[in-house]
Amino acid sequence: MNDDQSSNGSGRQSLVEKIGKAFASQPRDREELLSTLKTACENGIIDADALAMLEGALEVSETQVRDAMIPRAQMVVVNIDASLDDFLPRIIESGHSRFPVVGEDKDQVEGILLAKDLLPHLSQGRWSFDLAEIIRPAMVIPESKRLNMLLRDFRGGRNHMAIVVDEYGGVSGLITIEDVLEEIVGEIDDEFDEEIEAPIIPLGGKRYQIQALTPITDLNDMFESRLDTEDHDTIGGLLLSRFGRVPEFDDVMVVDDRFEFRVIQADSRRIVTLEMNDLA
Repeated sequence: MNDDQSSNGSGRQSLVEKIGKAFASQPRDREELLSTLKTACENGIIDADALAMLEGALEVSETQVRDAMIPRAQMVVVNIDASLDDFLPRIIESGHSRFPVVGEDKDQVEGILLAKDLLPHLSQGRWSFDLAEIIRPAMVIPESKRLNMLLRDFRGGRNHMAIVVDEYGGVSGLITIEDVLEEIVGEIDDEFDEEIEAPIIPLGGKRYQIQALTPITDLNDMFESRLDTEDHDTIGGLLLSRFGRVPEFDDVMVVDDRFEFRVIQADSRRIVTLEMNDLA
């Protein structure tokens, strides 16, 4: 069998196989591993996107829960003795799906309330019931727990929220699986951010190549335009809002009758690179 073929006979190597090929010997520490991965990218064994994801994953492996949790002061909680009339408006206003249920204060966590567990009672018009009977056990973790280990625990169990405690046993915050995933995506995005050296590149005439992470303020300053910066910070964020979805290659959007943006690179969750035509 040809060396470039994988064991499944597809003729294409998986990412894991490519990474394995890059390691002539086992890296001795994290820095050596990063150096090996960068060399593998330079040699074309893995691409820049894969390198960014791996670097982001390594960064997250060093991040502790305390760095990504929702602080105690911002926790939206439900009191174990509260009536549905008391806490339902707070649940609806918050838009969350899971809530710590507490006793006299936030250090006394009784369990976790899933908003969906209220539906059977509401659908049958039962506004009076024992909250203690429908809450679920709370997962309690220390502030020092690593995010990658927490993600493994979340995936291995039925918990999607954890209560975070300090070294004295007091509640210092909470964290959800969404918070962990957002932190991971953020680390990966940070790697991409570092690679952007020229966010706006002239292509000729009034055409430009522009990175989606380019701040709207930079575009406004360069072209003396007035694109709205109240709801979005980057060009990509503005376009995602206008499209109402993650656009695909060659999708076009005209903004404020001034700028025509065409997507030239995107993945399943974000826009990466655009071609912009100044219509002024």
